[in-house]
Amino acid sequence: MEPDLDVWAHPGLRAAVAVGDWSAVLRTWRALTRISQSKLGALVGLAQPDVSAIENRRRAVTSVEVRQRILEGLRVPTELLGGGVEELPMPSLVLPGVISEAASDRLMRIKQSGLRLDAASLDSLEALLAAHRRAEDTLGSHAMSGVVAAQFQQVAGLYGQARGPLADRLVKVMAEYAQFLAWMAQDQDNAPVALGWFDRSYDWALESGHGDMAATTMSMKAHLAWSGGNGRRCVRLGEAAASTAGASEATRAMAVQMAGRGHALVGEADEAYRRLDEAQRIIAGATDAPPWLYFYGESWFSAQRGMADLHLDRWRSAVENLTRGLAGLDPSYRRDRAWYGACLAHAHAGFGESAAALEAALAAVPDAAELGRPHAWGELHTVAGLLLRRGAPEGRVLFDALAALD
Repeated sequence: MEPDLDVWAHPGLRAAVAVGDWSAVLRTWRALTRISQSKLGALVGLAQPDVSAIENRRRAVTSVEVRQRILEGLRVPTELLGGGVEELPMPSLVLPGVISEAASDRLMRIKQSGLRLDAASLDSLEALLAAHRRAEDTLGSHAMSGVVAAQFQQVAGLYGQARGPLADRLVKVMAEYAQFLAWMAQDQDNAPVALGWFDRSYDWALESGHGDMAATTMSMKAHLAWSGGNGRRCVRLGEAAASTAGASEATRAMAVQMAGRGHALVGEADEAYRRLDEAQRIIAGATDAPPWLYFYGESWFSAQRGMADLHLDRWRSAVENLTRGLAGLDPSYRRDRAWYGACLAHAHAGFGESAAALEAALAAVPDAAELGRPHAWGELHTVAGLLLRRGAPEGRVLFDALAALD
């Protein structure tokens, strides 16, 4: 196919070229054009395995020849090749009806003209960040992390202009950006970078008196421990988050359920369900969810309980909870639907329902392949392996479907 030059209006793609992040360039290009790695490889003269290796940072682009192939194949605008990020507009993702340039334009006028930072500009920052959080649900962290990181640099550069309450509020916004960047690094299985951003977020949250963000950051560090298989650390961090001064009820509920999932991970069923029941009682009455927990509710909680069921081999309960959770998730939450769909496939496989496992897995494959790597994608491979070990023919079908996109 011929490259569509309109994609170069996307500031995340422009910023990735400007800093030479070729992994982000290829991933973002594919997210915007919705083409396969094979088709992208044909455009830039690379084999599909080479495209995959660059996208997943297993191979760096060090060759001048390969760099030139990418520049020519994707028709990178020449004005991007000589400048740096500071010469670009404030990075923001434009989605008609969702995100506009107004917020970022206001901030750039402040930076370029020397005008003082004001409350209206901070309102714009918060609105822009909220919109990008929601966009990440649909586009995934690979497509969003570059633009948000470049945007954060611009936001942090405003600190010298802030005084008094505005300074505290700007530090609060910086804490929220750091938490979002940590989440995206975690989603890409980059634990060291995630921990670095979580630590920054926690420090800035305390500095600005933002207890709710401090508790959120601690809770998400518990999630990182859970992802790494460290149930004990997950429990301790979840409990610490739940007891943080200034935490909202919604944030406390998230932290308590994280502690419950930690107990489930180490096989402590009674403690797991006690904490999950407590979290459900809290969330049922919570009316003070912070803006970054916009997704938190009964459906999301059902899916979380289903994951605890998986740890405890309670397959039927896992199927019921994950099915209920998925039914209530907005279709735009593509990454989350891929993950919970893969978990549902695992639950069906564990219960011996091979046909249902295959159906759930195949439904999750498209989104898992595009924006669910490595987590949802890895879970689908786990399901395929489980089915194959049991001699179920559905295992080979799923294996082949995954191999075609690996």
